[in-house]
Amino acid sequence: MSEGESAGRKLASVDFEIFGHVQGLYYTEREGLRLGLVGWVKNTFSGTVVGQVQGPADMVWLSKEGSPTSRITRASFTNQRTIDKLELSVLIIIKS
Repeated sequence: MSEGESAGRKLASVDFEIFGHVQGLYYTEREGLRLGLVGWVKNTFSGTVVGQVQGPADMVWLSKEGSPTSRITRASFTNQRTIDKLELSVLIIIKS
C-alpha cells in the first residue's frame, strides 16, 4: 500500500499514549500486522506506551482494550488525520 486510497480505502494516522498496567508490545505488533497497519510503539520510562499508527482508516482504531495481560486506565489520541499516502513503511517496536 503506497498510495492514498489503496484498494479504495482512505488512509489515516493517529498518535497515541496508553496509561495503566500496559503489557504486550509484541501482542500489539502481531495485531497491527494482522490488520495491515504500520507505525511505531514504545514503552516509556513513566510506564505508558506511546506510538503512531497508520493504515486504512477503517482499520486504524484504538480503544481501551489491549493484550490480555493489560489493564488500561486511560487512552489519549492526538493528531488524528487523513493522509494521502503512508508516511511509514513498517510496524516498529522500540524498547526503552
